[in-house]
Amino acid sequence: MGRFASTASLYEHLRPPYPGELFRNVAQKLGLSRESSLIDLGTGPGLLALGFGPYVGRVVGVDPEPAMIEAAHHAARGAGRHVTLIEGKAETLAPDIGSFDIVTIGRALHWMDRDPTLALLDWLVAHDGVIAICAAFSATDGRNPWLDGYNEIRRRWSPVGLWKATGRGTRTHRDLAAFFRGSSFRPAQLVTVETSHLVGLHDLAKRTLTYSSTSPDVLGENVEDMLRDVGKHLVSFSRDGAIAETVVSTAQIVTR
Repeated sequence: MGRFASTASLYEHLRPPYPGELFRNVAQKLGLSRESSLIDLGTGPGLLALGFGPYVGRVVGVDPEPAMIEAAHHAARGAGRHVTLIEGKAETLAPDIGSFDIVTIGRALHWMDRDPTLALLDWLVAHDGVIAICAAFSATDGRNPWLDGYNEIRRRWSPVGLWKATGRGTRTHRDLAAFFRGSSFRPAQLVTVETSHLVGLHDLAKRTLTYSSTSPDVLGENVEDMLRDVGKHLVSFSRDGAIAETVVSTAQIVTR
């Protein structure tokens, strides 16, 4: 069982959402059309694959976790969209899958081995194609005053070694300039969209369970105790059971 197996049923609904404006802006900037093909590496429950789906033709999603592939199948059926889903590590894709106009990677690049991934991208990205590395996260500039305490509680409940190994629970993606150094790819423009919404206190507390360092599998019998601690922290920031959250969503476009 993979590190995200016990988070699959929660991930889609509880992680900071990618807004429609991000997909629309990226599609416009890149000139995507129904003739365009897209593959989403580390697709999870298919958030990027389905978000970009209306702007392209062929859509493929790849993920090593069976539970995530099942969640993506369910989401695609619910959205009435066709997505070809492949269970496996992106680095092991066979060349006969072809090349794509856009390769998307969400909250997954930091789990990928650099050299095999660069070798994969070299043939997976079409000659005039691009990579879009996407993230959506709670703003860390003080506009979410509950965030520091929230992450501190997650740190306390996570096994020390695992918290350190997963970037102390705040990973988005790695140093892209360093990652692509020496390859044919270069980070180009950055597309950023900021949104604000209300999230239920209990949903925000349960979001902690979608991270590998505090997943139900990792916490075991401590799940309810951690959720209780998070809830106590969040209650002073809530109004009628809801908490304001500002989310920053980004798409780093990488070109040859």
